[in-house]
Amino acid sequence: MRKLGRGIFPLFAGIVACANLAVLDSLAQSYPVKPIRMIVGFSPAGGADTAARLVAQKLSENLGQPVVVENRPGASGSIATETVAKSRADGYTLLLLTVIGIVQAAMPAKLPYDLDLERDFAPISLLGATRYLLVVHPSVPTRNVKELIALARLQPGTLSYASSGMGSVAHLMAELFNSMAKVKIIQVPYKGSGQYTVAIASGEVHMSFVSLPAVLPLLGAGKIRALAIGSAKRSPLMPSIPTIDESGLPGYDMSGTWFGVVAPAGVPKDIIARLSTVIGKVVNTPEMQESFNKRGIEPQTNTPEQFAAFIHSEIALNTKLIRSIGMKAE
Repeated sequence: MRKLGRGIFPLFAGIVACANLAVLDSLAQSYPVKPIRMIVGFSPAGGADTAARLVAQKLSENLGQPVVVENRPGASGSIATETVAKSRADGYTLLLLTVIGIVQAAMPAKLPYDLDLERDFAPISLLGATRYLLVVHPSVPTRNVKELIALARLQPGTLSYASSGMGSVAHLMAELFNSMAKVKIIQVPYKGSGQYTVAIASGEVHMSFVSLPAVLPLLGAGKIRALAIGSAKRSPLMPSIPTIDESGLPGYDMSGTWFGVVAPAGVPKDIIARLSTVIGKVVNTPEMQESFNKRGIEPQTNTPEQFAAFIHSEIALNTKLIRSIGMKAE
């Protein structure tokens, strides 16, 4: 009887495993059969929320089910990230991942929960990227990066830059600038990008790094002056603006932010593949590309495998950056 018992349990386990695979395969073939949530860790009307809502509308049309954007702001996106990580791995809860999530992954001691970005999520696809401009208030007597560096060295500790807090894109870009240019421009943190953009336009601070969507109206009104773009290459949306690298600080390269879609780890690969394919189809239509470009977003898509490699490289790059500027996790 003991021998028979020992043989039954592995057989039973195998039957259960096969049954589970059959269920997953069935789910993948019929997916989706109900609304899908796309969780955004930031407030409405920002760049991340805008990208999510543009794509969600077209995904709904292509998938035959509503794709509902749900904002879960707070803790620099951590609340949304944790919510999705703990959701069922069935493809009905997605996360709009941004570079802020990568910064958090590079500083795991700051996270309020035990989460590994590469272990606990299944990458689906990039959506797009937004480059950041180095801008100054018109009262700052500089017309290019070289002049700004010279002024900062002449008056150390007197110039200020706005950010949305420690670990934000503007903070990291400015501190990289400080480190490479060997200057000390002081951070003035605000509660969000909207507030600090207003602070630059009003002259509360001297300069900052601001996303293209936020900066376009201010540039047109003459309330700020653009000196350079942070990425290694010029933006196709503003080709006349030089890069920081070519206009006074060789080697500087930090693009800004990007948006992509991930799901909880364990979602069937067929569902991941379908979502990635549909996202690629939606984002690469002329209509969507025009909508993105009008808002200062450069459309970008890739495969789940390519997005996984991209996330891995972004974590490595941001870890190196955080260490180089002496930023420590608390």
